[in-house]
Amino acid sequence: MTSLHRKDLGLFVLRAAVGGVLFAHGAQKLFGWFGGGGLEGTAQAMEHMGFEPGRPSAIASGLGEAGGGAMLVLGLATPAAGSIVAGTMAGAIAVHSPAGFFAVGGGFEYPALLGTCGLALGISGAGRYSLDAALGHVLERPWLDLLVFGAGAVAAAAVVTRRQDTVHRREIREIEQAAMQEGAGLS
Repeated sequence: MTSLHRKDLGLFVLRAAVGGVLFAHGAQKLFGWFGGGGLEGTAQAMEHMGFEPGRPSAIASGLGEAGGGAMLVLGLATPAAGSIVAGTMAGAIAVHSPAGFFAVGGGFEYPALLGTCGLALGISGAGRYSLDAALGHVLERPWLDLLVFGAGAVAAAAVVTRRQDTVHRREIREIEQAAMQEGAGLS
């Protein structure tokens, strides 16, 4: 086996592992498979995490994970798949970042790893064992790659910023309610 084939095989294994994990996690959100909450449970969780409205956020997150993961496994439109995965994981990182880095404490270690792997695969391409290669790389054009990475970055920034604003408004509301309760108790 030449070193080129080894690299292509390595890309296939990485795509299958990362994409498979993401697909399964997205299927939990969308369909309730593998012990997941399905759309209703995920919508409630998304609302709780500050992603409003919850149902569209659950659908977007589930599709980003399941769809991006499936695209990675297949090696189909890999730059777009990598961008989708990285953007979706940016939202997960925003949720986990207050807990620090390490997953053992609820931190963002795991979504950061998945997002970075998705981004790296999007940049590197799928390799020869992929639908992209079988299709003659028609979905991998430099201008298209720049477009999908740019759009993914803008979308991720917008979602994370909107969530941060929602969380901040909730915190202010809680402080105000606590102050009103304290004031009412002093009378």
